[in-house]
Amino acid sequence: MKTMIHKTYLFVLSLILSAVYVSASEADSVSRKVIHMIGTDFRPSYVFPTHEFFRGANSTGERIDATLSGHLKYGFRFSPSTKMGRMYPYAVQGIGIAYNTFFCPSEVGNPLAVYVFQTSRIAALTPKLSLDYEWNFGASFGWKKYDEETNPWNRVVGSKINAYINLGFMLNWQLAPNTNLRAGIDVTHYSNGNTHYPNSGVNTIGASVGVTHFFGNGAPERILPSGLQRENTFHRYVSYDLIVYGATRKRGIFPADSNPVLAPGSFGILGLNFNPLYNFSKYFRAGVSLDMQYDESANIGNHVANDYFPSDPDELQFYRPPFREQFSAGLSLRAEIVMPIFSINLGIGKNFFCHGADNNSFYQTFVLKTNITKYLFLHTGYQLYRFKDPNNLMLGLGFRFNAR
Repeated sequence: MKTMIHKTYLFVLSLILSAVYVSASEADSVSRKVIHMIGTDFRPSYVFPTHEFFRGANSTGERIDATLSGHLKYGFRFSPSTKMGRMYPYAVQGIGIAYNTFFCPSEVGNPLAVYVFQTSRIAALTPKLSLDYEWNFGASFGWKKYDEETNPWNRVVGSKINAYINLGFMLNWQLAPNTNLRAGIDVTHYSNGNTHYPNSGVNTIGASVGVTHFFGNGAPERILPSGLQRENTFHRYVSYDLIVYGATRKRGIFPADSNPVLAPGSFGILGLNFNPLYNFSKYFRAGVSLDMQYDESANIGNHVANDYFPSDPDELQFYRPPFREQFSAGLSLRAEIVMPIFSINLGIGKNFFCHGADNNSFYQTFVLKTNITKYLFLHTGYQLYRFKDPNNLMLGLGFRFNAR
């Protein structure tokens, strides 16, 4: 099961990377439709001491509060001669690889991250200085996971492969026509989405400094001919996204008169979202979503089949809860940032049809949509409960009706 989970996550990441590659290669197949970029970043960061392991409860007896990563990236911008280049003149997307150290390789490891990224301008401050953002999303490999015998102190990381999510804001200074210096701050989150335990997550905040170089004419055109300006006029409309997703997860059991334990095995999740979204501009759409989810592990703690609570969690057995305790339906407000290839969708909602404590909650979603065609997209998301409790991954496909 663990191998299958890892393969599924790697398969989704490979599809996202493939979508970026195909978009670049197809756009570049006709007379240089993209402008290529290479970049490098260095990011020293502070590790939030969210677990006693980071506060010194480890084999060294010292705090683990610093990390350093080096990044190498390839990206591309659509040429101003293309429609996408005229619509999104500052957007750059691509793939990156990063080497990370927490200065504790024996217990944490030195993870290697592979990710997709996108960056664009928020505001121009001067003719050569702008405020930009960048997000990274991918997988990190090479963690030293918790092991009762060989790595007993690390009760934070439960898997060798973890999701990697990063968001940064930086000042972008044009040193030369095709070369930029960028510096700012960023936050990073590592997690396995409850596919393994423990899963306390690793969170960092720090600085970022780097250099990017564009090949060819790297400066986007600022003034469009009148005909192209008319072509670029946006007309508001409503689109409809239908998403089907699945995942697996672990579930903790919290008996009233005993210590919490991990239920044996992994549990399946199947979900469906229907999102009508009003497209306010070429950059932003928002609306509501009907969210339905079946969670095989929901409320199983109320259906223990053992006559007494066993000391060995592997001996735990359960009656299958009724369907109504494992199914939930809710409504959420959704906001989506729209850029070439990718869209970032954020949601906050409440289950209105639910039974049992495990489903009766406010929930929050973070979703990356990767366009495969005009109508079809990959859906890679993460759901939280109560703004703090990791719930499950959401890996699936979506179809967009009335796409334009």
